[in-house]
Amino acid sequence: MSFFKNIFSGSENQNDSSSNINWNELTDLGQLNEIVTLSNEKPVAIFKHSTRCSVSRMALKQFENEFDLSDKVTPYFLDLIAYREVSNEIANRFGVQHQSPQLLLIKEGKAIYNASHSDIDAEVLKSKV
Repeated sequence: MSFFKNIFSGSENQNDSSSNINWNELTDLGQLNEIVTLSNEKPVAIFKHSTRCSVSRMALKQFENEFDLSDKVTPYFLDLIAYREVSNEIANRFGVQHQSPQLLLIKEGKAIYNASHSDIDAEVLKSKV
């Protein structure tokens, strides 16, 4: 029963104890300028998550369980339902088609990698850093 609860529950606390990622919440358009600047020093990963989608929830949990790049990547989390305008601006600014869930890697101000749905993989991300 807990398996189904984890997959289909409405709880969306991305900072819960099962995550080994210290997420930076992406909630404001102005943060995109900060991300571009930060990405000149250290790559930035943006995880775009739909709180209404069980596929997105599963991709997020799998990514969180596999992520071990805290020293190499600054991770940002976007609740794209709550912050749709930020999600739209990410697509425009970085030239990527909107997907959900979606992982982008920003380096030197540009999206050098993006993946969605079952293609989101922390090991692949590691090879791009």
